[in-house]
Amino acid sequence: MALTQVEIEIANPSRPAKTEKLVFLVDSGAIYTVAPARVLSRLGIRSLAREEFLLADGTKIVRRKGGALFKYGARIGVSDVIFGEADDGQLLGALTLEALGLSLDPLKRELNPLPMILGGGRPPHQGGERRAAR
Repeated sequence: MALTQVEIEIANPSRPAKTEKLVFLVDSGAIYTVAPARVLSRLGIRSLAREEFLLADGTKIVRRKGGALFKYGARIGVSDVIFGEADDGQLLGALTLEALGLSLDPLKRELNPLPMILGGGRPPHQGGERRAAR
C-alpha cells in the first residue's frame, strides 16, 4: 500500500508569517495532527492542555495539545496539534485536513478539495424575517 506524504507549512496563529515546512504522513484515520514538540516550541506555540490518547495497540499515552496554523499551497486553516515526542511520527490528521478544506482519496492516495459547507437546512429568507401565519 502506498503512503501519502505532504509538505505543509506550520505557524503560530499569532505570528502567521513565521513558518516551518514539515513533511507529514497523511493519516485520515487519525483525528489529530502530530508535530515535533521542538518545532512547535520554536514557533512559540504553547501547550493548552494534556490529553490521554489510545494507540492502535491499546497503549495509553499522554501528550500536550495546542493550536497551530497550517498552510498547504493557497489553503490555510487552524487546527489542534499534538506535541510529538522523540518516537512519535509526524501525522496529518482529519481535523487539520478538514480545516484546510481537503480530503484524502483512499484509492488514489491524493488530497482533493472538500466542499466547504457551513451548515444544513434552508437558506435564510430574502428580505428580512418571515413572520409566522396566525
